[in-house]
Amino acid sequence: MNKKIAVLGAGSWGTTLAILAARNGCRTLLWGHNREHMASLAQDRENKRYLPGPVFPENLSVTSDLAEVAGFCNLILVSVPSHAFKDTLLKLKAYLPDGIQIAWATKGFNSDNGSLLHKVVADIFSEQTPAALLSGPSFAAEVAADLPTAITIASPQPDFAALLADILHSERFRTYTNSDLIGVEVGGAVKNVMAIAAGIADGLGLGANTRAALITRGLNEIIRLGVKLGGKQETFMGLAGLGDLILTCTDNQSRNRRFGLALGQGKDRAEAIQEIGQEIEGISAAKETFLLAKKHGVDMPITEQTYKVLYEGLAPLEAVQNLLAREQKAES
Repeated sequence: MNKKIAVLGAGSWGTTLAILAARNGCRTLLWGHNREHMASLAQDRENKRYLPGPVFPENLSVTSDLAEVAGFCNLILVSVPSHAFKDTLLKLKAYLPDGIQIAWATKGFNSDNGSLLHKVVADIFSEQTPAALLSGPSFAAEVAADLPTAITIASPQPDFAALLADILHSERFRTYTNSDLIGVEVGGAVKNVMAIAAGIADGLGLGANTRAALITRGLNEIIRLGVKLGGKQETFMGLAGLGDLILTCTDNQSRNRRFGLALGQGKDRAEAIQEIGQEIEGISAAKETFLLAKKHGVDMPITEQTYKVLYEGLAPLEAVQNLLAREQKAES
């Protein structure tokens, strides 16, 4: 109980990670920006809105005060949506002492300029700040229900990765460490775009063959972009690449897949977002991935067609026809 960690973000995944750390005997503080929501968590000892069921352990406390977070410990795990990532860290920095350690479970890009999130951390703090990312195939509800799960903790600092692994690893939650922060970041962000595409295909009733082809070719796109940005090809064959891609493209617990399903079934974007009622990271990731691919000259046809559906009003069926009409070529 001498270990401490603060988790920023009281959605389903942040709450799950806080519960996991607390179950493992770590003193844990969960922060959320909405005072009323955090007050209800403190009273109910449960996140009835985003993670109904699991009861908070006694060693898990909650707050809406960033100053309290800074005074609690120097190990911060960020699990806010990607569009709020930079702003949350900027607000937190005003309260933080030296020696901060930053980890994040956010999957996406910096919405300001499409940069990877480790660059945001380095810009706000320093290049020497211990930094790590948690990623991999992990639905919050299953982790909270203590179902077997394996994830990747990526960091260029092995000691920091080992510390996080020690806090989170349990008999039912297996942690693997990886030094390829870029590869793990790209895999975690772009798989959400592919999940929207897979959902669209299934919403159109195109079948299992189409879904399998889309996942396979989608992985190719992720690898091409990831390697171009400095990631290692082998990373994309692991949990944070292929594993996360399969999970989010094939199971309806995925918000991104459900969003795509709704579009494929003829619902408009606003209606689909309202139905899901939580953050859908693949929407912004589609734009940011498309722009990154153009900037670096990376061929990403599935991403391009998904972007056009979301941002240019292209009909989902026409997007599929555009993919099928592409010039025949060798598989690569």
